[in-house]
Amino acid sequence: MSEAPVPVLMYHSVATAPNDATRALSVAPEAFAEQMAMIGDLGLTPVNTADLAASWRSVRSLPPRPVLITFDDGYEGVHRHALPVLAKHGFASTLFVSTGWIKGAHDTGGGLDTMLDWEQVRELAAADVEIGGHSHTHPQLDQLDDESLRHELIHCKEIVADELGSVPASFAYPYGYSSRRVREAVRETGYAQALAVGNGLARRRQGPYALQRVTVRRSTGIEEFERLVEGRSIARTFAGDRALTKGYALVRRARQVRRKAIRSRV
Repeated sequence: MSEAPVPVLMYHSVATAPNDATRALSVAPEAFAEQMAMIGDLGLTPVNTADLAASWRSVRSLPPRPVLITFDDGYEGVHRHALPVLAKHGFASTLFVSTGWIKGAHDTGGGLDTMLDWEQVRELAAADVEIGGHSHTHPQLDQLDDESLRHELIHCKEIVADELGSVPASFAYPYGYSSRRVREAVRETGYAQALAVGNGLARRRQGPYALQRVTVRRSTGIEEFERLVEGRSIARTFAGDRALTKGYALVRRARQVRRKAIRSRV
């Protein structure tokens, strides 16, 4: 059983011409292809989220030097640009879908750019891409009341199950935001594991519902990418992100306290 820290890469859009809303967190197709080639050259073995969590529950072993490739939201470029590259290398990956953003009967119109449709999601699932949940409408889950939180989690799970014929086992928190209440709700909904962001390596001691990931951006050069997948200089690379995250966490907690106080007076 491997308990060494594992790099979990968080991608969003893979696009040649992303819009302004997704540009910073998008990756050019050529950059993605170069990054996947480097994973192969370094002798790393991509696994999916369920396999990593199962290994850390002592159910199965991982290959040497595992890495996770994950995509959030459900942008069309994951099918158009990422899938052929993943298939070429035989790499496993995980896609976390916001079900209200996927084209089709459940679409709420909230998608930030061109999104996948369900037929494309099914093709991804058939090509060794684990499909996980990412809520229904992509809200900040820790800011929702209990009823709205449960609806986001359950509706997402039910839609994925209906569309794919299998229940999603893994979840990723929109924006990476969670709380003890949110993590408990995710567990109670039936997800077996969940990914945050944190911009650190995933470790067994984080627990199955707070596994950390590192962000891959359009500005991520190939030398920085090599450091990420080898677990080097992570703290220095994301020092600015962590400072912003801590500051915003204080703001979100203050908002939660105010909302609770208002509800108690009603």
